[in-house]
Amino acid sequence: MEHGDIMKLVLPTPFAVGDVNVYIVKGEALTLVDGGVKTEEAWNAFLVQLQELGMRPEDIEQVILTHHHPDHVGLLEWLPKDLPVYGHKYVRPWIEKDQSFFSAYDDFYKRLFREFAVEGDFNQLLAIMKSSLRFSCERPLTYEIEEGDVIPGFEDWVVLETPGHAQSHLVFYREKDGTLLAGDHVLAAISSNPLLEPPLIPSDERPKPQLQYNDSLRKLLDVDIRIAFTGHGPEVKKTHELIERRLLRQHERAMQVKEILEEKPLTTFQLTKILFPAVYEKQLGLTLSETTAQLDYLLSVDAINKRVEENGAAYFSAR
Repeated sequence: MEHGDIMKLVLPTPFAVGDVNVYIVKGEALTLVDGGVKTEEAWNAFLVQLQELGMRPEDIEQVILTHHHPDHVGLLEWLPKDLPVYGHKYVRPWIEKDQSFFSAYDDFYKRLFREFAVEGDFNQLLAIMKSSLRFSCERPLTYEIEEGDVIPGFEDWVVLETPGHAQSHLVFYREKDGTLLAGDHVLAAISSNPLLEPPLIPSDERPKPQLQYNDSLRKLLDVDIRIAFTGHGPEVKKTHELIERRLLRQHERAMQVKEILEEKPLTTFQLTKILFPAVYEKQLGLTLSETTAQLDYLLSVDAINKRVEENGAAYFSAR
């Protein structure tokens, strides 16, 4: 699909979310925005769609990443090695396979498992949670970018930091035609999951991704967006209306959680099993993230209490 100087390539993934979108943007430099997932099927689809555009991987001059999740970075490993890669500083440890970071990741989640009162073998649970990383890549991040930076060959686009779905999440906005390259920050059909991730500096406080995500959504209400090209699914034309719906729906979900907590105090894991009885075992990281998102929100609006027991387990109850 072509939209002026933006060409969308749709690549398969092995994940429940389905296909992922990556974009070729023609400008001073031929830019690839996001890198798909590292599977032969995705690579072959990428090559075929590039060929239909009259291009080869060698024609791409730079890669810019919206965030570090495997379905957005995997094919970097198979692209030409001299391609510069731009992304948020939080991308670096994930794509460079920084073992000290992943050791801190394990420690971070083991602490959370104790606080959440998760049942099971922590090491086995961690291995399952990190299994999707086999679809990621191992490749250096050439340049770190943040809000306000100007990317060479991509000068028409403003970098905006939008943490929430990922700590590394960026979007790119072009004022002259109101175009947003939105990554997974805004999706037409589903709401983005604010995923629990460790801080870049292990001693820092745990990020609260739902609160970050809400702030990042509200940030876009001040931006004149006429079309948003998304990481999954179709483009969004009425971005502000969608944002308002997402914010309202998240509040409603949180109030449903509050009603459950009016019955009796519960741990995060107990609540997760109630909210996601059919999938929590297979998607523990995702479901714990979603539950924590609503608890963080309810705490932020002073709707619930948190009590930590001597063993470190936290219980939540409605006020």
